[in-house]
Amino acid sequence: MVTSSGASGPHLITEWRVARLATLLACCALVPVGAGTAPAQFASAVNVVEVYASVTDRQGQPVKGLSREDFAVREAGEVQQVTTFAAGDFPLSVAVALDRSFSMSGQRLETARAGARIFLGELKSTDESMVIGVGSTIDVLAPLSRERGPQFEALARLDAFGTTGLYDAIVAAIDLIQPARGRRALVLLSDGRDRYSTTTSSQGLEKARAADVLIYPIAFGPSPAAVFAELASLTRGRSFHVRDARQLPETLKTIAAELRHQYLLGYSPARPPVAGSNEWRAIEVSVRRSDVTVRARDGYLVK
Repeated sequence: MVTSSGASGPHLITEWRVARLATLLACCALVPVGAGTAPAQFASAVNVVEVYASVTDRQGQPVKGLSREDFAVREAGEVQQVTTFAAGDFPLSVAVALDRSFSMSGQRLETARAGARIFLGELKSTDESMVIGVGSTIDVLAPLSRERGPQFEALARLDAFGTTGLYDAIVAAIDLIQPARGRRALVLLSDGRDRYSTTTSSQGLEKARAADVLIYPIAFGPSPAAVFAELASLTRGRSFHVRDARQLPETLKTIAAELRHQYLLGYSPARPPVAGSNEWRAIEVSVRRSDVTVRARDGYLVK
């Protein structure tokens, strides 16, 4: 059971979402092709696909200062013309989901609570966040807001309860954060043990891939959960395995820093999509440098 709910939005940005993208880009370091620094102009009939890309160096730290010319975008193997480009801070909406099941009781839960407080404290005042508790039920402990005070209070009250419907929680958390503005992310802190989910692991992974939410799973315990690595790979987030509680603060600061420093690429598909076709369009984003790693969503569904 979820105490709040939302609906997934389409990944193809048409008409009203074009206006949203134009507004967002106007607030960032926008570089429209061939237009200097003037705001981008879109016709309402144009379909624009937006792709957020994270670029990290060999130490896993964000790479700044890249230009549009450093990127190449392909859709279904065909090179696309990047018509809009932005670098820097973007509006961020993030859900922090904590496994509160009895298997996380004691020191693990306290470590997760402390880590969540650190992560929330790293966010900008303009970022929105929410806190979700995962046990026998999936509960919104603090709704999406820029106010951190109630979120800290919710963490302080969090105690162990029930079993972990982990795959149910993944689907519910995606639905809760998907309708939010700007970039959307889910930070999940859990030991990775699923108990009694009605959702299967494959269904959870399929949901994650179809959504436009970066997922950052953090596993506690002696071994990482295989599903966590798959979640991160499908959504172009990152997975972490914390063996020592002392690792967690730095891990969460790394995630916060990565979310602050991303690149936004926008293009109109060279082969226009057909609405209602339910077609999956594969996307590949690369950087013309050999010493960096780029992560971006691998496609979108035409609805």
